[in-house]
Amino acid sequence: MKKDFKKVKRNRGAAMLISVIFFLFISLAIISGLVGPTVREFKNANVNLNSKKSYFLAESGGEDALYRILNNIEISESETITLDSNSVTTDIASIGNNQKQIVSLGDVGNLERQNSLLLKTGSGAVFKYGTQAGQGGMTIGNNAGLNGSLYSNGSILGSNHAFITGDAYVANSPALAADQINDTPTPPPYGMVFGTANATQDIAQSFQLTTSGLANKVQFYIKKNGNPGNVTVRITTNNGSAPSTTTITTGTLSATLVTGSYGWVNVTFASSPFLAAGTTYWVVIDNNTSLSNYYTLAGNTGAYANGQAKIGAYSGTWNNTTPAGLDGYFKFYLGGFTSQIDNMEIGTSGVGEAHANLVKNSTITGSLYCQTGTNNNKACNTSQADPVPIDFPISDANIADWKTDAENGGVTNGDVTVSAPTTLGPRKIIGDLTINNTLTMANTIWVTGNISTSNNITLKLDPSFGATTGIIIADGFIDMANGVDVLDSGTPGSYILLLSTAPCDGGTSGNPCAGNVDAITIRNNSDILIANAQQGTVSFGNNATVKEVTGNKIKVANNATITYGSGVFSVDFTSGPGGGWDILGWKETQ
Repeated sequence: MKKDFKKVKRNRGAAMLISVIFFLFISLAIISGLVGPTVREFKNANVNLNSKKSYFLAESGGEDALYRILNNIEISESETITLDSNSVTTDIASIGNNQKQIVSLGDVGNLERQNSLLLKTGSGAVFKYGTQAGQGGMTIGNNAGLNGSLYSNGSILGSNHAFITGDAYVANSPALAADQINDTPTPPPYGMVFGTANATQDIAQSFQLTTSGLANKVQFYIKKNGNPGNVTVRITTNNGSAPSTTTITTGTLSATLVTGSYGWVNVTFASSPFLAAGTTYWVVIDNNTSLSNYYTLAGNTGAYANGQAKIGAYSGTWNNTTPAGLDGYFKFYLGGFTSQIDNMEIGTSGVGEAHANLVKNSTITGSLYCQTGTNNNKACNTSQADPVPIDFPISDANIADWKTDAENGGVTNGDVTVSAPTTLGPRKIIGDLTINNTLTMANTIWVTGNISTSNNITLKLDPSFGATTGIIIADGFIDMANGVDVLDSGTPGSYILLLSTAPCDGGTSGNPCAGNVDAITIRNNSDILIANAQQGTVSFGNNATVKEVTGNKIKVANNATITYGSGVFSVDFTSGPGGGWDILGWKETQ
């Protein structure tokens, strides 16, 4: 039988084609099984990537708004920013209770992520240390001491077994008199506004020192409009007739210390560089720009021979003032005295450091940082520079505002004695205030004379204060007797600030310090009480608990112990300026 080879070939070709097709289907099935998850993973990765982009876009919008608010840069209630063809919308709303809410919505590929920030107006003062002493330092009697830590711009001098259970920082104090000063006449004839535009963002004043020395601090006679933020103050070298971009040291001008009226405000430098006499330097206030939140530096013409003021922008162009030839009101201080720690026991339970230029006759539990040490339990660690002075938490301008608030509530001429339960404030008393019964503070009280109390009376805040702090000011001394019960408003976070402006130090004669009195004397316990005598001495006659104590000098009598309620804390006052914005919360909401 004869085979039809052509037919056979055709059959074989068909079989081969079927096999190839079958193989292709199997291959496609395998490839689909492999590629499908890969594609899905790619899509998921892309979704995750876009979602993350949306999140960071939302973060960027919130951070931009936060930066503008903190630095008082103009911003509308709703802002849209486009980045890489994607957008973020940020809404800013005031929600009451001195709070703002920032809500930012990022959208990449229709994958939305939303962040929310909650801000609150900052405190009127920030107390960084439970106990803070000025140039007068601190003296501690036999077997007496402080349960806590201390920062002092003057020496700490102890007696037998005097102690501090925490850390002790002792800075070298500034000279008693400024090397350079321009401060007359008062009121100033000119005010130099800066920070309202790029061309007038910053202000600078040149100076030449009479004596070479270490830079310590500068003071400005300054006021503010609105609510500007903290600003950087620089010392720079000279470049022709303008500031250079070479910064020698910096400090911070705290917005909380500046009010709407002129007042002297301290700026202490973060380091103490050597400055040569007869060399031109500049002090620059490096500000931000805002049409509604800015500063004004007092000025005069022709009164200061060693420099001139310029207005412009750091790292930019500087111009003459208007009118030309003005000088800013300022005082420049060099370092004056080397401070020490002597005859102290510092630290407990393995912790507690000492920081000072000179430490002698002392026992330190933790590290001892000093340049010179004598008769201590360990050698000096010289690796750290001496502490620099820090500014007091309350400025003269703050106090002037509070006095104005009290006076606006009415004036009482003559001494006032509280012999029955009484509610008082706002009120100015031209005379002395004697508290023999319960006194409820309804608002700020200013006493031009002295304040004294009987034993076992009550001083308290009205409930209307809420979480804010009441202020009672004396231009004379304040004497708190034994057993005085100091009470808050009933809301946590409320305190009573006892403030004396008197220079009384236990040895000053004449009014208001006759009788060798201290500015504030405390003999009782209260973790609601804040004691402040930045010109005088705060003394403790018995064991006492206070929330915070600040004095030019602090004295602790034999066998007495100070305990304070906490370390760093902020205080909201019922009057005076606020302190910018604090962040209460930051979270993703969508």
